[in-house]
Amino acid sequence: MVRILPISDPGTLDAAIEVLRRGEPVAIPTETVYGLAADATDPAAITSIYEAKGRPRFNPLIAHVANIEMARAHVTFSPLAERLAEAFWPGPLTLVLPLKETGKIHPLATAGLGTAAVRMPEGFARELIAEFGRPLAAPSANRSGRISPTTAQHVADDLGDRISLVLDGGNCRIGVESTILALNDGRLRLLRPGGVPVEAIEEAVGMAIERPGKQSGGGPVIAPGMLASHYAPDAQLRLNATEARPGEAIIRFGGTPLAGEDQAKSVMDLSPSCDLREAAANLFDLLKRADATGATGIAVAPVPGHGLGEAINDRLNRAAAPRN
Repeated sequence: MVRILPISDPGTLDAAIEVLRRGEPVAIPTETVYGLAADATDPAAITSIYEAKGRPRFNPLIAHVANIEMARAHVTFSPLAERLAEAFWPGPLTLVLPLKETGKIHPLATAGLGTAAVRMPEGFARELIAEFGRPLAAPSANRSGRISPTTAQHVADDLGDRISLVLDGGNCRIGVESTILALNDGRLRLLRPGGVPVEAIEEAVGMAIERPGKQSGGGPVIAPGMLASHYAPDAQLRLNATEARPGEAIIRFGGTPLAGEDQAKSVMDLSPSCDLREAAANLFDLLKRADATGATGIAVAPVPGHGLGEAINDRLNRAAAPRN
């Protein structure tokens, strides 16, 4: 049964550290929403977040830090990023910044991207991270797709059978997730509106932020876990394929052969047993392996759209989209 401990109790901090050091997630209060926190440098701990939430491992997680020195150990700050951190940290602003080669945030937390989303929260969450000594990955503490929690009871009602500890800090002060900004070549792009108004950021840095549908060049809005160009292979994808074409690499699902497979460059299966969890875990690896064959294209068989299949199809559709 899940324990709910008030953050005002003297032993709560130590209890949370003990669970985190075991590689298990802890639900923690932040000023935005309650987060499901685990060691952002430990792949097993990060996996425990995805499993507890029922969240596919395609969406990168925000790494929460105690101070800017901790952030600088893992990501590279431009002068603009430094200004934003100085103006809005601690607080509900997340910055998507380039990873350092020497950084320890695990690729499971970044979805294999070359960037990491980082934030410095306020209050108890920051104290906990400082005591733990490493960044905490902490998406909202709810089952994937459900309403974000703003009280400890919300978390217990939703995840009580999946986690062991919830820290009760009362109602969240802001009640919506952080604003997420991407910094590229001196430009700011809004990836998610949130607890810091865009206007306040624009006033602080004296420059306009590209909003969804308004960015120069007309490109799609890119958010954590939604970076199509990072998932697109060199070979063009052909989706919902029922037959193979000469020279293609085949990625099928459920063990069912495609017509004409004998003409294919290679044949792989996301999950011969129709297990969508297995298929989700295999997707990126099989796309890379298919691309490495030098095939003229990659044909992917239909994948069911329910459960994890929705995320799989989302990634496939983005990977197959026209290149910018």
